[in-house]
Amino acid sequence: MHSLRGMIREQTPLYLFVAVLFLVGVVFGALIVGALTMDQVQELSDYLGNFFIMVDQHGLDTSPEAFWSIAGLQLKWIGLIWILGLSVIGLPGILILDFLKGVLVGFTVGCLISQYSWHGLLFALVSVAPHNLILIPVLLVASASAIAFSLLMIRSRVTGRSGLAVKRPFVLYSALTLTLAAAILGAALLETWVTPVMMGWVAPSLIPGA
Repeated sequence: MHSLRGMIREQTPLYLFVAVLFLVGVVFGALIVGALTMDQVQELSDYLGNFFIMVDQHGLDTSPEAFWSIAGLQLKWIGLIWILGLSVIGLPGILILDFLKGVLVGFTVGCLISQYSWHGLLFALVSVAPHNLILIPVLLVASASAIAFSLLMIRSRVTGRSGLAVKRPFVLYSALTLTLAAAILGAALLETWVTPVMMGWVAPSLIPGA
């Protein structure tokens, strides 16, 4: 555990880098909303309206199957980052995933705010924020660790010190990924059983005439 803490401290500059990259993605995603055509805006409005009616009338699936579906998707994301960190050529892929995650969050929040003003912001706070308060730090830590290990692999190839030189860092890297996977399960619990309840509270305020 002490070694894991030391590794995390050493990677602080990488955390800052991936955090900035994620924030750039968020801004880019929000800007995309403003670039939508009128037809696209209308389609988006119709989709959101139907979604809010469905949430208000029927709620969201809170079954164990829904939990494992949500958890599985996030675990695949973190697993892909882990795999990319094992490859010398996987570094650009890690950066792309971080940027895309930011774009998704920025676009989602931007759509809600552009369509529903402060009601949309409130819905974003209860639907997007809760589980992402766990998922985003997990993503940033996993990405920084993957980048650090990928850079270590590059140095080991250049210096010809592969094998034992990366054995202990690999163990620490994998142990950290498993720890983050446990955190993802916690976020999935929140998204499956807590977030839908809060969404049900806010959804009626977004339905015209409700």
